[in-house]
Amino acid sequence: MDESVSTESSGPADDVTHHVGYLLKRAQAALRAAMDKVLREHGLTVPQYSTLELLAQRPGMSNADLARATFVTRQSGNVVLRGLQEAGLITRPAAADHGRARPARLTDEGRRRLAAVQAAVYAIEQRMVEAMPPERVSALLADLRRISEVLED
Repeated sequence: MDESVSTESSGPADDVTHHVGYLLKRAQAALRAAMDKVLREHGLTVPQYSTLELLAQRPGMSNADLARATFVTRQSGNVVLRGLQEAGLITRPAAADHGRARPARLTDEGRRRLAAVQAAVYAIEQRMVEAMPPERVSALLADLRRISEVLED
């Protein structure tokens, strides 16, 4: 099978599976499936894991900020936060000090659960990186950032 990618910027290709967008989506779907598999063993979903990772780095984030950073709607983000709170993995004040934001923080159990699953998730990323020549990784990261920026305008 020819693994070449269409370099034409517009118009249909003979084979849609050679389009950049298709291959990006295929890679994203494979990453999500691999993450789902390892996270399931720890009783977490990808949005829950992503939320725990973000709160470990930036305690006190609001639901709106977490939803944007984990690529879910605010409503879905609130469901994720409620589930994590009910599981004892995060805490949030019962009421907001000002406005509507209720900053979330990891509990000790949340930090423990995150630490237990991080190695498995990081191993998935390592498998992806090892599939490429080392000198191309930083270029790929830069390209992905540029792609995101041009499409977010």
